[in-house]
Amino acid sequence: MIPRREIYRIMVEEGLIPVFFNPDPEVAKKIVEACAKGGARCIEMTNRGENAVAVFRELVTFCREHYPDLILGVGSVVDPYTAGIYIAEGAKFVVGPVFDREIALLCNSRKVPYIPGCGSATEIHEAEKYGAEICKVFPGKEVGGPGFVKSVLGPCPWTEIMPTGGVDTTEESLRAWFEAGVVAVGIGSKLITKERVKNGDFDAIAEDVKRVKALIAKIRSERGGK
Repeated sequence: MIPRREIYRIMVEEGLIPVFFNPDPEVAKKIVEACAKGGARCIEMTNRGENAVAVFRELVTFCREHYPDLILGVGSVVDPYTAGIYIAEGAKFVVGPVFDREIALLCNSRKVPYIPGCGSATEIHEAEKYGAEICKVFPGKEVGGPGFVKSVLGPCPWTEIMPTGGVDTTEESLRAWFEAGVVAVGIGSKLITKERVKNGDFDAIAEDVKRVKALIAKIRSERGGK
């Protein structure tokens, strides 16, 4: 079992968390494999669709057999009951589009990282009081983009933010977010595109993950490693 503090450390070190969902377990495995081949160490499968838990269960088994060091978490979780199901199935971290106190308490009791979605400085403050080490700014673009992050970090420099939504795979987009002060970014459809999945072009997904990771490393290096 990977300690919670280690998972947070890896998330920040990586800077990128690919986000996806596919109702077909075999396709989902290929997506996870592509992300892993591209160098991703943390991957988020969103809780979408009636078959989501079953898909996640197969992914956990797949990762244990083929990618034991991969940290697989669940996203789009809005209630503690769903969080509990996924934790029982092996989720290493829980992400939500909103902040929920009961999810925070549950995750804290199990020492599972919880990254809640926040859209204001007040929500971030409340989430941090309940133990959130990293807050997900969501939807990133709509709540103010990199400018919002920079404004929050001014009076609250201890806050660690990971935006999802509004983050592109271009150097321009990544530079804007990381220069604003985010510790990581979650990227979904811009990275794992519907077209690539439909065409079975998983090598392209792997290459894009690798490229984005290299861009993040470059941007951080230019900023003194931050």
